[in-house]
Amino acid sequence: HLQASACCKHFTAYDLDNWKGVNRFVFNAKVSLQDLADTYMPPFRSCIEERKASGIMCAYNRVNGVPNCADYNLLSKTARAQWGFNGYITSDCDAVSIIHEEQGYAKLPEDAVADVLKAGMDVNCGNYLKNYTKSAVVKRKLPISEIDRALHNLFSVRMRLGLFDGNPLQQLFGKIGPDQVCSQEHQNLALEAARNSIVLLKNNYRLLPFSKAKTASLAVIGPNANSAKTLLGNYAGPPCKTVTPLQGLQRYVKDITYHPGCNAVNCSYALTDQAVKVAKGAEYVVLVMGLDQTQEREELDRVDLVLSPKQQNLISIVARAAKNPVVLVLLSGGPVDISFAKYDKHIGSILWAGYPGEAGGLALAEIIFGDHNPGGRLPVTWYPQSFVKVPMTDMRMRPEPSSGYPGRTYRFYQGQKVFEFGYGLSYSNYSYEFLPVAQNMVYLNHPVKSPKAELENSNALKHVPVSEIGTELCSKRIPVTVRAQNHGDMAGRHPLLLFVRSAKAGNGRPEKQLVAFQSVILNAGERADVEFELSPCEHLSTANEDGLMVIEEGSHFLSIEDKESEITVIL
Repeated sequence: HLQASACCKHFTAYDLDNWKGVNRFVFNAKVSLQDLADTYMPPFRSCIEERKASGIMCAYNRVNGVPNCADYNLLSKTARAQWGFNGYITSDCDAVSIIHEEQGYAKLPEDAVADVLKAGMDVNCGNYLKNYTKSAVVKRKLPISEIDRALHNLFSVRMRLGLFDGNPLQQLFGKIGPDQVCSQEHQNLALEAARNSIVLLKNNYRLLPFSKAKTASLAVIGPNANSAKTLLGNYAGPPCKTVTPLQGLQRYVKDITYHPGCNAVNCSYALTDQAVKVAKGAEYVVLVMGLDQTQEREELDRVDLVLSPKQQNLISIVARAAKNPVVLVLLSGGPVDISFAKYDKHIGSILWAGYPGEAGGLALAEIIFGDHNPGGRLPVTWYPQSFVKVPMTDMRMRPEPSSGYPGRTYRFYQGQKVFEFGYGLSYSNYSYEFLPVAQNMVYLNHPVKSPKAELENSNALKHVPVSEIGTELCSKRIPVTVRAQNHGDMAGRHPLLLFVRSAKAGNGRPEKQLVAFQSVILNAGERADVEFELSPCEHLSTANEDGLMVIEEGSHFLSIEDKESEITVIL
């Protein structure tokens, strides 16, 4: 039985919405087998194999010429046959119609319906299956057996949900309403999620946290300072109650002056002189800036990685005018090149809050005034503005130095960074130590075939496909223990990010790969041993050009921050 049915989307290689005239409905993502294997497919594989999702949504776009919702290899051979998916597959809304009407992949509406049902899709968000399935059968484009299979998958999930066990309203979750959604427990969870996701990017002079007892006055400036809507981001339900950054800070300081600074986040009209006057009148200044849904949302991709020129100018002028270094708070869904602020001595601290939800304003205030020790880490690489020269339509992960292509993501990108993936400061300093292991040699002696190397490639190593190793060897586990210690005077929740890299770089190998992470709560001065368990087949493998996951012989290095521990694989 299921208590709820989780749907993983959008399957697959769906990274573009609407960029410079190219939209998601017609975009053909050209993706190598290697990038599919180790970048675009793993999130969906883990969603199905590890978390047992019962729904998949196939995406609008095409991959290598084939619409995702009409791709038999993707839906039936990979998701169902290889990964053991047991659930229903739905299209994104109107994705079946665009296969005919916009992509021209199917000549007739009936062809589109036949293509998706034969591929393994079960239900259409839209009207095409309702309008054209019968005529597809009549025209002998579609056998009844495909309809039966789709109905079986759909009704099986409904049965697992208990929707045929009597009146659905009498079931466990049959009467969920505002009282349950907005319970105190859930509101506390929203606050805790916001606290732990906010990232401290800069804290020169130990400017933060402010003293609750000694902070006499505060100026709060910026178009996002008192915007409840901006906190929620895209695709949000109605909040239970919202605390803006201004409202959160008002709980700590009585003498607060607020000014928006701009008419909107694009700062088409900046009120610089008024903002400077407000800043000069306060002991400390908090600037709450960034982006909102006018700059980034569904159907609107950004074409820049910088703040609007007038917003950036406002930040710099106010920072220079303030009595003390200022705090810059950024709300945005994606990275922003804030190099100007990173190196500005008048900007003492920078916090990135993403779109932190209804409790985001309170969480920010708690961090600024030291009631919460920040421990968030960046979930993406923050690229410089020059990265916009790379077309969003280019789906390659791996760099190509000969053409100047720098690659994508922390695993492959070789250019300058504003901030790295996984970066984040705290009010405490932490140290790490890999504890000695009983065995740092991993023996994967292969009984079927001899390990092979592409001898014509001097950068190749002996390797074996994971698919040929066998369950017994793949089930081996590598225990890793890291000792972490809080050397600060504040307790904090601290995330440990465990990476692995091959001793030999290049040849399509990642620079490094995140293989595990855990958070540990440490009091001031406290230390703890954090245990990780790695699988050699999952965590020490890489994709080759044929899209096969292989394990290479030789040294692999585990790392947390600047500490490393070597593991040697013997084939």
